[in-house]
Amino acid sequence: MDYKKRQWIGFGLIIVFLLILLSTMISNLNSLRKNMTEIVDDRYEKVKIVLDMRQLFSQSDREILYAALNEGKNKAEKSVEILEKNQSAIMKDISQLSSVVNTADGKRLSQQLNDQYQSYTATETKIIQAVTNKDNNANLESLMNDQMAKRSEVTKTLNDFKTYQEKLMDTKVDESQKNYESTLFLSIIGSVIGIIFVSAILLWMLRKLSQDLSSIAGSIKDIDYHNLSSIPRININTKDEIGDIAHSFNAMAESLEQYNLNEKKYTQEMNDQNWIQTGLAEIGTMYQRIEDIQVLANRLLTKLAPMINASFGVFYLRKGDGKDTRFIKLADIAGDGENIGREAFRVGEGIIGQCVSEQKSQVITHIPDNYQLVTTGLGQVSPKSILIAPVIFEEQVVAVIEMASLETFTPVQEKFIQKVLETLGITINSVEGRMEIERLLKESQAQTEELQAQSEELQAQSEELQTQAEELRMINEQLSERTYEAEEKSHQLEETKKELEEQALELQRSSQYKSEFMANMSHELRTPLNSIIILSEMLQDPKDSSTAEEKREFAQIIGSSGQDLLTLINDILDLSKVEVGKLVVEFEEMNVSEIPDLLYQNFKHIAKNKGLSFEVKMEDNIPALFYTDHQRFQQIMKNLLSNAFKFTDDGSVDVHFKKADMERVYKHVQGANPTIDWIEINISDTGIGIPKDKQELIFEAFQQADGATIRRYGGTGLGLSISREFAKLLGGNIICESVEGQGSTFTLFLPNLPEGVNVMEESDVTDLIAASVEAERCQEQDITFDTLVSFSEEQQKEQANSNKLTGKKILIVDDDNRNIFALRKVLEAEGMNIITAQNGYECLDILHEENTIDAVLMDIMMPGMDGYETMQLIRQQEQYQELPIIALTAKAMKGDRAKCLKAGASDYVSKPLKVDQLLSVLRVWLTSTVVTR
Repeated sequence: MDYKKRQWIGFGLIIVFLLILLSTMISNLNSLRKNMTEIVDDRYEKVKIVLDMRQLFSQSDREILYAALNEGKNKAEKSVEILEKNQSAIMKDISQLSSVVNTADGKRLSQQLNDQYQSYTATETKIIQAVTNKDNNANLESLMNDQMAKRSEVTKTLNDFKTYQEKLMDTKVDESQKNYESTLFLSIIGSVIGIIFVSAILLWMLRKLSQDLSSIAGSIKDIDYHNLSSIPRININTKDEIGDIAHSFNAMAESLEQYNLNEKKYTQEMNDQNWIQTGLAEIGTMYQRIEDIQVLANRLLTKLAPMINASFGVFYLRKGDGKDTRFIKLADIAGDGENIGREAFRVGEGIIGQCVSEQKSQVITHIPDNYQLVTTGLGQVSPKSILIAPVIFEEQVVAVIEMASLETFTPVQEKFIQKVLETLGITINSVEGRMEIERLLKESQAQTEELQAQSEELQAQSEELQTQAEELRMINEQLSERTYEAEEKSHQLEETKKELEEQALELQRSSQYKSEFMANMSHELRTPLNSIIILSEMLQDPKDSSTAEEKREFAQIIGSSGQDLLTLINDILDLSKVEVGKLVVEFEEMNVSEIPDLLYQNFKHIAKNKGLSFEVKMEDNIPALFYTDHQRFQQIMKNLLSNAFKFTDDGSVDVHFKKADMERVYKHVQGANPTIDWIEINISDTGIGIPKDKQELIFEAFQQADGATIRRYGGTGLGLSISREFAKLLGGNIICESVEGQGSTFTLFLPNLPEGVNVMEESDVTDLIAASVEAERCQEQDITFDTLVSFSEEQQKEQANSNKLTGKKILIVDDDNRNIFALRKVLEAEGMNIITAQNGYECLDILHEENTIDAVLMDIMMPGMDGYETMQLIRQQEQYQELPIIALTAKAMKGDRAKCLKAGASDYVSKPLKVDQLLSVLRVWLTSTVVTR
């Protein structure tokens, strides 16, 4: 029987018993009520009627007597009226009494009363008539006596009826008293029996429930919550709700045991996975800066063996192709020189050769007892497990690793080995590629030395043939051919280098800024360096005749160029620190209310000079105090406002501080904390705008929207990249919203962080800078080689042709006034006439008006029309087909010289310029032009 059914039965019996008891009590109460009602409504009413009749009868009797004793007609009439009235009332009462009498004796007495009163009424009528007719007294007296006799009978009957009704009332009262006593007795007995009955039912219900609950509680108390692998069960087999609870608890216990087992299994899997990832990270870190395959093999075995508890290991590398393919042992650990491990094997030879053939790893656990390999201080021990793993790259086995252990390799260790092998092939290929590059570079250097030796021989010959211009031209042609061959070889080396760099990029992804970084840095660094070097050489020249004012101007230009270099280097260092995550930010209290005035004062002069509207607004709900890095915040605002003014020629630039919309914060700031305050700063302009597909590109280092933007507005493209990285370090972000031709809005989201954010500590970035400097040095070596071969012979004629420069008219085309100033001073000191142009358009206009230009010094990176396009348009004019055009550029990457020559340049000189080198080139081309003409 289930708990619910027991409850229904128990409470049902209680309710039935209570209903029986209540019914009995209600029945007795109804009997009491009936008796009381009968006493009150029936007996009392009848007695009252009898009493009323007696009163009326007595009054009528007095009136008859009064009428009989008083004489006078008027008085008798009045008594008659009263008698008739009372007679009518009495007859009415007798009639009412007859209708309510419900007993035989009562009806008999009622009928007797009626008959007697009728007789009495007849006698009464006779008396009234006698009084009215004034009969003789004897007759009246006789009637009065008769009336008195009948009156006694009526009175006696009334008294008998009253006595009879009172007797009935007493009987009913006795019955009511007995009913009350029996009802009270039954109520007491029923209540006692009910209490005993209800208590027995409740005890029956609670006793079973208590036993079941105690069993459940005992089982729950026995649970060891620290060890859920074994949970006690509840032994209750009832089919009620308690049984259901027990079954549910047992099912839950079984589920918890299974969950605990699964949790332990998952935890073990996670620990294994973390161990694998940690090991892979350590192996990946070990790969860095390895440039020799032998070193790679030794380090790999040394690192890998303790990780998988291996006691012995051998590394074999693939050599040869086709039938000559062999695998040569490069390294081993725990070995005994050449006596341990095979020195080489072929594909398919032995188990290890079969693994190479099938390109599958194999674990050998059934090892013969006489197989002894591992040597210890006590002797030799047989391994329990041997692992043979081929290293595959591009579906070809490039190496094989064999490891032996005194324990059986676990599945986790085998999985770790497979993960290591996935990247080891790429690493081996990359290291071999770097070794091949080093070999090719050595060959290139040898060829370069050979070419330099040939160049020296040509220089000796040129001294003997100075007067023969035609022979000089032929020698120049030969040198040009050899230079072209050298360039072709360099180009081939460059192609090989690029392919290997692409493969290294696939492994390390660490050269993301290589090409663009070198090109832009070359331009940005060499441009101010050009002015510094030229003016410094002029100041150091003992023949310098410059005035003190000119020297001060030299110094100002040198200082300005040096300051530009310092700013650029600081930007590069900031970006480098941000990229490696090692820039320190210091969070401190900042008064936001002071920022609008500070920004307005710093940029109002720029707005005034450009004729732009400039406004800084701040909403009232911005907190007065804000915790962030004040220096980095100001640098972000300076970069964003500088960009806004740079790219806006008319209209306005506005800054708006407001409380950030959290929906926008969640959308644009990953992992934004909603419990802190955020502000949103919008920098809006009406400038040139940015195409939608370029709005993310502009945040990359050295990137602007397109090449035209760089030429027209200048800049390195570092500002926005540094600003976004600074914003992320401060816990926020920068987004761009722009419509091309209508303007842009840069939005800075920034959190209020009194406690700061967790950032890495600042450390030295020397390795990164050294790598950049080394790459720059390599590029300069290649360029110097290209230039040296082209001009080696001409430099020998410098003294002989010094008078060739005097009076020559030179057109300098450059957008940097410092470069123009420096070049003008150098060339005017040689007696040349100088004309200048700021861009390609001015250059074409000058050439159209002036046809006596002897040579053009052409800068490449210029606003509006760059040097490439300008040279192409010049060469399209027939009269300028032979005009010497010397390309002067700070872009000194490989391929730039060929690009300049293809565009129409006669020769190419990279910045920073050397005065002697520039004058030598001019002498060669001006002399060559004279001979040709």
